[in-house]
Amino acid sequence: MILTPEEMKAAEELAFARGATAEGLMEVAGRGIAAIVSQFHRSPGTCLVFYGKGHNGGDALVAARHLALRGWVISEKPACPDNSLSDLTAKQLISLREVTAPRTAANGSPLVVLDGLLGIGSQGAPRPPVSNAIQSINTLRREQGAWVLAIDIPSGLGAGSVDGACVQADVTATIGYAKTCLLADEATDFVGRLAVVALPGLDAKTGDPGRVAVSSWLSGLLPPRNFNTHKGQSGRVGIVAGSPGFLGAANLCALGALKGGGGLITLFAAPRVAEALAIRCPPEIMVRSTANLREIFYENLDVLAIGPGIGMARKEDVLSLIRDLPIPVVADADALNALSQDPGILKKSRGPRLLTPHPGEMERLSPQAGRSRRKWAEDFSTEMKTTLLLKGARTIVATPGQPTTFNSTGHPGMATGGMGDVLTGVTSALIAQGHSPDSSGILGAWACGFAAESAIALGASQESLTPQDVTDNLGRAFHALRRGQF
Repeated sequence: MILTPEEMKAAEELAFARGATAEGLMEVAGRGIAAIVSQFHRSPGTCLVFYGKGHNGGDALVAARHLALRGWVISEKPACPDNSLSDLTAKQLISLREVTAPRTAANGSPLVVLDGLLGIGSQGAPRPPVSNAIQSINTLRREQGAWVLAIDIPSGLGAGSVDGACVQADVTATIGYAKTCLLADEATDFVGRLAVVALPGLDAKTGDPGRVAVSSWLSGLLPPRNFNTHKGQSGRVGIVAGSPGFLGAANLCALGALKGGGGLITLFAAPRVAEALAIRCPPEIMVRSTANLREIFYENLDVLAIGPGIGMARKEDVLSLIRDLPIPVVADADALNALSQDPGILKKSRGPRLLTPHPGEMERLSPQAGRSRRKWAEDFSTEMKTTLLLKGARTIVATPGQPTTFNSTGHPGMATGGMGDVLTGVTSALIAQGHSPDSSGILGAWACGFAAESAIALGASQESLTPQDVTDNLGRAFHALRRGQF
């Protein structure tokens, strides 16, 4: 569920009526924030704590205390005098000072900034000294490479828009529930990666039924396999991909299906590229030279992925498969380009369909015409009776009759060719294992985004990240999902 500030306040009041305390909730929030910092930074460094007088500042101070106990060097950056702090925030400051000691961080250790300046109750554009503190945070990020975590919302972010100074965060740790302002299209550059810190006993009675993909509920979609599982039960994935000059797309899609857990994976390739793909693809992939795509109607498959790098030469056969194949189909890339000439055939499809367009492909399928990304995706999904995964910095999965889901993982290093091919393979493998197109889209987007984060932790950079870095780290992503990481 996604809440407005007023709905969040009502949920907190209900929790207090049931016996929860502000101090208890603050402790849980701060501990969760510290866990997020540790997830992204495996060794301690220096943490600069920017805090205001309210409970948002108290959350930051609790997080700093937990980080200090883990060996982080803490530096206080108050935006107000100590005597103006709320009673609870002042108490947390005393507790922090009791556990901090003078020390120096090692050279090359991380520099982290906690933004605890303003919370969801703030009104209007920030004024000095808070606006000055916001500018300092952004300067630290831009000039010193500081990693910025905003608590609940980036300070200065209004109802999804910015009117004045605003923190640009790498991660926003929203407390209890995601807030509506964080998911506005224009907020994405300020919010960054989303993490939701759950609070015990918090039960919202009203709110937007949309949701943010988090491991706390996604893990329930991915139970451990039965011990006697065999490859046939892990799903038979068919892939139609690749053409001269675009062999890499087919290879990455097949690799994504393999690393996503597909049991038997067959790549149906045009005769002129089949031999080259057989040499290039992992040995686990079966490459079938197929001159006539209609032969696929007679194959024993659980899902078909179609589109990466196939070109438009076999457009009519592609449309026939999307319309008439009775099994689930994942359509991407050139399959979407073919479909854009007659998207109405989706209404006639004989089986479930998952479309995975980037914004350019989506514009060809259905012009955005001033709608938000969410409305754009939901309108198309409802009209065409299909699942739509709209890629982007905040990937959206929309399915008729299901809550719209916003992905929470990933980073700008994924903005490179081939990432979508991997995602197509992963989602296809998940469908083959029995997941719905909706769940497969949600799980696949989360896992690929987390795998990209794992690659950074192991030494890649946003500039150097490749799609194969993502496939190499999908195992870490599935482990993290089951462990309940953010």
